[in-house]
Amino acid sequence: MQVSCWLFAALVAEGNLIEYPVGLLNNVYKTSFTFEFFVFPSLSAIFNVHFPSDKSWLAKTMYTLSFSTGMTIVEVLLEENTELITYTRWSWYWSFITILITLLLSYGCYLWFFKKMRVINTIH
Repeated sequence: MQVSCWLFAALVAEGNLIEYPVGLLNNVYKTSFTFEFFVFPSLSAIFNVHFPSDKSWLAKTMYTLSFSTGMTIVEVLLEENTELITYTRWSWYWSFITILITLLLSYGCYLWFFKKMRVINTIH
C-alpha cells in the first residue's frame, strides 16, 4: 500500500494539484507523510481483512464505495476546516477515484499474496 500511495501522492503533490501546508517532514516530502505511510495503509488493511468476499456483487460494491466515500468525506472536511490539505487544481471526485482505485489494487494484491501462500503451504 505504501508504494501505491506514495506513487499517487507524489504525482499529485509534484504536479501542484494538492498542497500540504502543515505536516510531518514537509521539508523533504511534499505529500502527507502521516496519511500516505500510516493512515491509508492501515485503513486499507482493515478494508482487505473485512472485505465481504462471500457476499453478493451489490454488497461488495456498497462496501467498496462506502470506504471510498468515508475517506473522501474526511479529506474534504480536513481541506475545508484545517490547513492540513489545500486543493489547488484538485477536487473531491479525484480523491474518491484515486482512493477507490488504490483500495481495489490493494485488495487484488491481498488476494494474490494469500493465494500464493496457500500454494506454498500445500507444497510443504
